[in-house]
Amino acid sequence: MALILGMFGSLAAHAQVPPRFYWKTLQGTNAIPVIAMSASGNVNPLDPSYNFDPSASLSADVAIAGFAKMMPFGKKAGMLAVLVPMGRIEGDFIAGGTLSHEASSGFGDPMVEFNMNLIGPPPIMNLPDMLRYEPGFSLDLVVDVAFPLGQYDNTQSLNLGQNRWYGRIGAPMIWQIGPWIPESRTTLEVFPSVWFFGDNDDFVGQHLSSDSTFELEAHLTRNFTSKIWGSIDATYSSSGDTTIASTTSSGSDMTLAGFTLGYQLNDNMQLTFGYKSTLNNDAGSTDPHMSTFMISLTAGWHRLLEGANRLSNGG
Repeated sequence: MALILGMFGSLAAHAQVPPRFYWKTLQGTNAIPVIAMSASGNVNPLDPSYNFDPSASLSADVAIAGFAKMMPFGKKAGMLAVLVPMGRIEGDFIAGGTLSHEASSGFGDPMVEFNMNLIGPPPIMNLPDMLRYEPGFSLDLVVDVAFPLGQYDNTQSLNLGQNRWYGRIGAPMIWQIGPWIPESRTTLEVFPSVWFFGDNDDFVGQHLSSDSTFELEAHLTRNFTSKIWGSIDATYSSSGDTTIASTTSSGSDMTLAGFTLGYQLNDNMQLTFGYKSTLNNDAGSTDPHMSTFMISLTAGWHRLLEGANRLSNGG
């Protein structure tokens, strides 16, 4: 079970994927993550279009609850995951020379993710397969869809919900580096993806549209012991143009760097800490910038492993 939780990692904010999330594990495994995230900057962390106001000063405290289940699709390993953000976001803006304040609280847009392995080991269907698993090189197809059900106020520009459909198509890749030893597992993980956005027909009484956003995430992960692992993380995003009414704003680039630490609490629970920040956080910068700190707790289970644990304990 410790290996299973190491593979699940934790769900994160809509536009950020944690390290080790796309490792493969025993099909039929279930996981429930609970995440607390604090973010600040001039970018809404729940909007992957990264439409930003250089004058804005935003802060967000968000909790994210999710459920993930590993299941085979034909002869390929797969996963379905759901996550629902909730919390508060607020910020100050300068508009027309006047300082204004906006705030939103409640639920954000729920998201569903479908994942299927295209290249890599066959699905892990039993405990012997689990013990023999090594990722080698693995390539997946990921499809995310967010539903416009979150809290939305059409009289302000800052909201938890985005009042439009959006989603992502991506291809996460994993390279195993060196032998697959529990105390020193090492991987390089790269995840290119493209976000697509529907239109918001009621953005402060106007029509908003966004071109697609390209994103590239990378993680270099390493086990320090069988229970403790760490990762160096980086994310690059290039957002498309945004049009509000007849005014178009050019897209922008943003690069974040940070780290993740994971600790196995027991056979069924894992705790992770993560921090990530843009590399251009200078005071007065007109570029998009954001800093996030996240704590996650993930619980996982599978009937075969629970049965094996009962037998090993004499139950």
